[in-house]
Amino acid sequence: MNALTPAQIVAELDRYIVGQERAKRAVAIALRNRWRRQMLPPGLRDEVAPKNIIMIGPTGVGKTEIARRLAKLSQAPFLKVEASKYTEVGYVGRDVESMVRDLTELSVTMVKAEMAAAVREKAEAQAEERLLDLLLPRRAGEAFSSSTLEEVSHEASRDATREKLRAQLRAGKLDERVIEIDVSDQSNPMLQVFSGQGMEEVGINLKDMLSQILPGRTRRRRLRIGEARRLLEQEEAQKLVDAEEAVAQAIVRVENAGIIFLDELDKIAGREGGHGPDVSREGVQRDLLPIVEGSTVTTKYGMVRTDHILFIAAGAFHVAKPSDLIPELQGRFPIRVELEPLTRGDFVRILSEPENALTRQYVELLKTEGVSLRFTADAVEAVAEIASLVNQRTENIGARRLYTIMERLLDEISFSAPDMAGKEVVLDGAHVHARLAEVLEDEDLSRYIL
Repeated sequence: MNALTPAQIVAELDRYIVGQERAKRAVAIALRNRWRRQMLPPGLRDEVAPKNIIMIGPTGVGKTEIARRLAKLSQAPFLKVEASKYTEVGYVGRDVESMVRDLTELSVTMVKAEMAAAVREKAEAQAEERLLDLLLPRRAGEAFSSSTLEEVSHEASRDATREKLRAQLRAGKLDERVIEIDVSDQSNPMLQVFSGQGMEEVGINLKDMLSQILPGRTRRRRLRIGEARRLLEQEEAQKLVDAEEAVAQAIVRVENAGIIFLDELDKIAGREGGHGPDVSREGVQRDLLPIVEGSTVTTKYGMVRTDHILFIAAGAFHVAKPSDLIPELQGRFPIRVELEPLTRGDFVRILSEPENALTRQYVELLKTEGVSLRFTADAVEAVAEIASLVNQRTENIGARRLYTIMERLLDEISFSAPDMAGKEVVLDGAHVHARLAEVLEDEDLSRYIL
């Protein structure tokens, strides 16, 4: 597990997210505590429960971005889900246990990829030998007993030819040659019957059961050697990976380091009397409770315990409040962090400071067309001012407003860029105001366009 300190985690988040220091500190401590727990003696380790977090704040202030960046930093199984997509058991839709199954699936994929990377060199060597066998096949019934001088000479000649082909193969000189290879066929029609979403909640995955019962199928394909080599390397890597060991490691990783980001928690926070279309919201909370508290979920890879999975929930909570959640669920999220609404100054920083700043993205995109785009300081100030103004007039969607404004601002340049190769475009504050003046003056129009 990644052993970054809280300060290092915050510093990494600062590279991409402006402000929200309290939220960054909270997730940094929670992530570090995952590592600290692993350092404890086994008896005490099982007693330390994860300190789940609720991030409260309007849309577009950085909740989801914090989750995305945390996923990359954690190097642990990480799943982002929306609470509003789940329904109470008995209703049509996904039940909450499916999030644990999805997390386990991600973990298995992650571990298998790591194992495949570890055996990559061996897989490449075996794939190379298979290709050489295809390029220089033995004649039927041919055997080299080395009993005569002629046979020894013939075998030496074949070895020399094989090494010559090997050198050409490694140099990429044979990549365009077409050969025929047998590859495993994943399109078994019997398996496709069980691949639809309607079967995903079945406790035992029938598709996997059938894949083990039905005989493996292969089909012959004509491919260029470059592509064939990649396919053969993948096949050889799969053979070298111990699938059972990968599953065992993946389950341990989910149970001890898994993180689920539960977005839109406020959408299930209502307390109804049992009438209307949202009757299952409180039911979803009750179904979610044992998952968060700690229970055992059946997956196609075996039983997975959720006692030490970290849950980070988020929601705007404009209408509902965290106190509208059922008391038992409230108690399982002891850390509450309120994210601050973004100001004009925040917008200026978002446009210019992060490594993935919007202005930098557009500069690099247009550079591919040979257009040199530059934003002056007053242009950035103008975009931030307009974004703040539109958010006040209409729905406050935070930093997402910047995307809409930037697209409107650069619409003509982006369209004409292929015909502007070699030109330099400088955007200043006057150009920004002139380009967006019509929309800003008509408040009704700005509601629909910005």
